[in-house]
Amino acid sequence: MKRIVVALGGNALGSTPLEQLNLVKKTASALVDLAVEGYQVVIGHGNGPQVGMINNAFSISSLQEDIPEMPFAECGAMSQGYIGYHLQQAIQNELSKRKIAKKCATVITQVIVDKKDPGFQNPTKPVGIFYSEEEAKERASKTNDVYVEDAGRGWRKVVASPIPVRIQELDLVRTLCEQGSIVITIGGGGIPVIEEDGQLKGVSAVIDKDNASARLAIDLDAEELVILTAVEKVSINYHTPAQKDLASLTIEEAKQYIQENQFSPGSMLPKIQACIKYVEETGHSALITSLEKAKDGLAGKTGTIITK
Repeated sequence: MKRIVVALGGNALGSTPLEQLNLVKKTASALVDLAVEGYQVVIGHGNGPQVGMINNAFSISSLQEDIPEMPFAECGAMSQGYIGYHLQQAIQNELSKRKIAKKCATVITQVIVDKKDPGFQNPTKPVGIFYSEEEAKERASKTNDVYVEDAGRGWRKVVASPIPVRIQELDLVRTLCEQGSIVITIGGGGIPVIEEDGQLKGVSAVIDKDNASARLAIDLDAEELVILTAVEKVSINYHTPAQKDLASLTIEEAKQYIQENQFSPGSMLPKIQACIKYVEETGHSALITSLEKAKDGLAGKTGTIITK
């Protein structure tokens, strides 16, 4: 049975709990299709809107009432739990509907990062709500968090985006896979933790979910990394008359297109970079396509395949 790691983009989830609850039914159907085709499916996912919503709720409450602001690592853990609950429920319902005797489980996953990662010296990822300059400085003095002015809209907390080093619950994920379960893990890129004196400690950071999915696929010995996004194929000259959709990419070609700034930093670039890392370290291929085309993409009928 071919083991694959599937990284779900934000389009597979929703911005609100109700929207997500409806969207994941479609997502579950596409993922169960892959299990039916004989793939051993391990799922990673993003959590941008969800963790922002949780962080905002606590930040607003802390301004109005005697409620402490929730640490960002804990907000990430909360988002893992509720996204995982929605996904595993929808997948289990889909399995039951098709009378497939397979289980689905969510693993609340910690991802170890290097406390000396350069990202911690220069946090750039904005999270949470906007504050006035006075409010931001007051909060910074109490929490040691970093706040920056964001495009004239106010001040926001920024956190680091370190590179994932190791997945703490990897052996548990592997065991569940070998038992035949569909596993949901590294939600939102994983809860970022550092090691201090042999102990784990949560840190205020966001791990890119595509980077984390590549790390998971490498360490789990997956035979393919599948990154699902809003488009069927990777394109160059995107949204111009010269747009060209790509059926395949070598690592060399992908690196050349990166130098040409063909891929948006907030969208396709991290996906391409994650695929390059996976392919370079394993020699296997990676696939980028849409959720709706995942089955066809794995069959070689569509999508963009990245190879050595």
